[in-house]
Amino acid sequence: MSVVSLLGVKILNNPAPFDAKYQFEITFECLEPLQKDLEWKLTYVGSATSSEHDQELDSLLVGPIPVGVNKFIFEADSPDLKRIPTSEILGVTVILLSCSYDDREFVRVGYYVNNEYDNDEMNNDPPAKTVIEKVRRNVLAEKPRVTRFAIKWDTEDSAPAEFPPEQPEADAVEDDGAAYGAEEEELEAAEAEAPEVVKEDGEDEEMAGAEDTAGPAAPKAEDEASDAGSEDLEAESSGSEEEDIEEEEAEGDGDEDMEMGEDGDGAAQAEAGKQHLQEQHGGEVMVH
Repeated sequence: MSVVSLLGVKILNNPAPFDAKYQFEITFECLEPLQKDLEWKLTYVGSATSSEHDQELDSLLVGPIPVGVNKFIFEADSPDLKRIPTSEILGVTVILLSCSYDDREFVRVGYYVNNEYDNDEMNNDPPAKTVIEKVRRNVLAEKPRVTRFAIKWDTEDSAPAEFPPEQPEADAVEDDGAAYGAEEEELEAAEAEAPEVVKEDGEDEEMAGAEDTAGPAAPKAEDEASDAGSEDLEAESSGSEEEDIEEEEAEGDGDEDMEMGEDGDGAAQAEAGKQHLQEQHGGEVMVH
């Protein structure tokens, strides 16, 4: 926990001319007596592309610090134009308000700053050389970016932990990775004791059981069906044979007539064939 907590920062002169001083009203709380002073510092970022143009506008030592809520005014000079690239005087930049204890920074507040001319005509058509007397700065005080850092104060107990705290109870617990590895070894041993042949025997037994149950029953049913079918077929065949015999006997006369007519002319043979067809089809004759 931080011994000093920043409660609020108020910019007293905003907006203001570019070359005017910065004025901050800073409120903070101190929870314990401090042996050293607090160092407040304001930095102006002169370029967004390089830190070599950054300027430390001012720094202030505040102390001794009484326990409780404290308030003071911090003033800082405007930036030096010679250290700012000409192309970056106008536009948006950043200022950083920071506080350190014993050269250890524990809080930093960043603000966007917009530098522009005080009239629309010059903003729309800026002169080739910057007229600094006409430039005004506007700090976006409503949207600060606050960053806090854990540091060591006057006692070792206040120092941030460099390593995770010791957990003797967690060290006494059995490692999950070792238990997991033991379970894997047991599974591998069980698989080694049970060869793959066991699986094949099981499959063979299932096949054998299928032959004992489904196999023999199917041929019996087929035999019975075939026997029944053969009886029907024999009965039908016997009936058909008798019908064929009768037809042959009935047709025998015609055949004999046709054979007897073989010795005659073709007209007699044709007449005999017609009579034979009439007897078979009830007298109807189809001529093709």
